[in-house]
Amino acid sequence: MDIILIPGFWLGADSWNDVVPILEEQGHRTHPVTLPGLESADADRSRIGLREHIEAVVRAVDGFDEPVVLVGHSGGGAIAHGVADRRPDRIARVVYVDAGPLADGLPINDGLTVVDGEIPLPAWEEFDDADLVDLDDGLRAAFRSRAVPEPAGVALDPIVLRDDRRYDVPITIIACEFPSSALHEWLAADAPFTRELAAVKQVEYVDLPTGHWPQFTKPVQLGQAIAAALA
Repeated sequence: MDIILIPGFWLGADSWNDVVPILEEQGHRTHPVTLPGLESADADRSRIGLREHIEAVVRAVDGFDEPVVLVGHSGGGAIAHGVADRRPDRIARVVYVDAGPLADGLPINDGLTVVDGEIPLPAWEEFDDADLVDLDDGLRAAFRSRAVPEPAGVALDPIVLRDDRRYDVPITIIACEFPSSALHEWLAADAPFTRELAAVKQVEYVDLPTGHWPQFTKPVQLGQAIAAALA
């Protein structure tokens, strides 16, 4: 399969470097993306919002003749869902890595601190302990050295969804920070943030216990989990 790998906030295509070989060993073709405004610390992010990120991945999807797989980590999961809404007939599966589908009208994360129109990577103390499991000092330093401020609009803009055929696209959720059992409990309780997930017709769950950045903390296991989801 052709697999488009969508990074979460503050990260680019190189954040998938340790996952790509695992997928390619299984015969897949990988296409990690760097989204607009994340090219470098000096990139112009002033006019970039969630729509621009979704459109960038839609253009990538349109470059293939056959349906593709989308893998979205964290905020990249919402982008993948937006692409599935735009191109439901071109997406073979969406794999959400510590993420899930975002409902129409909601922002990805409006609780992050905006500085001069962009969102720098926060101090580690601002994250929950569960986010940081297995992210040791060396990994934290490497993460911060490559981190680029996120365009504020990507985090704050409400997602716009129009095509109910998005619910026909099969999905896999790789649960890291919270186990899949917690997701099932939230679904049973009709938690508002799970209602979009509840509408998806084909959902598989995989547990990969670690923190919020498994592409750094458990890249081999993450690559294996993604490959298994496509088997």
